[in-house]
Amino acid sequence: MKQLRGTELKRFLRDYKRAHPPTREIVALLQNVEYAMNVGSVFRLADGCALNQLILSGITPAPPHPTITKVARDKDRRVPWRKVESPEETIAALRAQGYRICALELTDNAVPYVEYAYPDKVCLVVGHEDHGVPPHTLALCDDAIFVPMYGKGQSLNVHVSLAVVCYYIRSLALTRPQVGA
Repeated sequence: MKQLRGTELKRFLRDYKRAHPPTREIVALLQNVEYAMNVGSVFRLADGCALNQLILSGITPAPPHPTITKVARDKDRRVPWRKVESPEETIAALRAQGYRICALELTDNAVPYVEYAYPDKVCLVVGHEDHGVPPHTLALCDDAIFVPMYGKGQSLNVHVSLAVVCYYIRSLALTRPQVGA
């Protein structure tokens, strides 16, 4: 086994993307995500997972911001994004375009992310690191999903939870060959 670098790595990733193009449209809406480090991490995730768009809302910091750019490794310059003051009109517009609005939040009717039937177009809504998705935004969502916790903690970091769900959605189109068999 040999670690890939440089041109070999670029070819490997290019060939993989060609063989496994994204089959669903994913938009992420960050409502009141307070910390620039989390926003930068989401930009890097958005690039890695080929999200269609990031929407930053409320108190969520936006580029240009030195911490976002550093943590994102300049992906804030590549990923389509926009800043909106409040999410109401944006959510209505996404819904009119055929998106299902899904909060990544612990609610009384949330389902585990692996049990949710993801549509072809989904907008994942994440909220503040301590307070979650605000009630007025949660009321605009069609569904809620969560990442189950098996330890003593009640949740993962906002960008980690979003990464788990986004990569799961991307994996749904893949056939799963047996590795090492």
